[in-house]
Amino acid sequence: MTARIAILGASGYTGAELIRFLAGHPAFRVTAVSADRKAGQSVAEVFPFLRHLDLPRLVRIDEIDFSSVDLCFCALPHATTQQVVASLPRTLKIVDLSADFRLRDPAAYQEWYGQPHAAPDLQAEAVYGLTEFYRDAIRGARLVAGTGCNAAAVQYAVRPLLSAGLIDPDEIVADVKAGVSGAGRSLRENLLHAELSGGTHAYSAGGRHRHLGEFDQEFSAIVGRPVRIQFTPHLMPFNRGILATCYLRGDPAAVHAALAAAYGAEPFLRVLPFGALPSTRDIAGSNFCDIGVIGDRISGRVVVVSAMDNLAKGSSGQAIQNANLMLGQAETAGLMGPPVFP
Repeated sequence: MTARIAILGASGYTGAELIRFLAGHPAFRVTAVSADRKAGQSVAEVFPFLRHLDLPRLVRIDEIDFSSVDLCFCALPHATTQQVVASLPRTLKIVDLSADFRLRDPAAYQEWYGQPHAAPDLQAEAVYGLTEFYRDAIRGARLVAGTGCNAAAVQYAVRPLLSAGLIDPDEIVADVKAGVSGAGRSLRENLLHAELSGGTHAYSAGGRHRHLGEFDQEFSAIVGRPVRIQFTPHLMPFNRGILATCYLRGDPAAVHAALAAAYGAEPFLRVLPFGALPSTRDIAGSNFCDIGVIGDRISGRVVVVSAMDNLAKGSSGQAIQNANLMLGQAETAGLMGPPVFP
């Protein structure tokens, strides 16, 4: 039976990525797409690379008949999704790609986002969408909150190690390089080609990045006490990809063995042979995350590196993975296409 899918905010990068993946999905059909500023246009006008697909025209959200929709992807800007989701039918399954429902604690949301949450009842209902660690809850969820892309890349490198007690939770340093598509499609001066190409820079350093709220929430829950990591993201002059380099205190061989065991049956998480390190070029356009482990010259130190596509496994691919579970499909449906090379 084909599930009817709506995409809200379909004119952004994550909206386009959802459409790209769903075009090859065996059981999902896109029946409604919204983009308020581009309402009335065809998807082909907004994204010429999708002109071969038979898709509905873009409309405003209030023009969609949600009684004929089985699941809705919300790819709307942060801080706007709360009110939209609150207005949708309670019978509708929703996967949100924004930051609005990632943090369970309303006080934590206000701390990191600077304003009270507008739908605290829905915030309490939402299931955190890191698929491999919340599968059972996601299957029965009505509302799933997609993770931050940087947050997912670091968590895949670290979570099994914290659970096994193999690393010191007070000595986690994450250095993340992210492609510019992670900043969205809106026009901004600092994202112009002349401003960005040929250089890179750190941003939201010194504990100011909002994804730290996710690390605080998730890592503290694993360890059973407050865990605070050091995390610095860098904006890179390439379109897609995240490379997360995590510096940890632990035994390299034990760390590699634990990650290989934890992810051995996972279809999208690929642990490389010990000493091999991943590259963003090997996962571009795919829902895969590659993880490598190498020992440091300092005894008792280990470096874990993860690479994934911020628009795919970090956002839209993850969202479809979760939707598959919510609608009783194979988790891998529509997502096993290989990365793009070169």
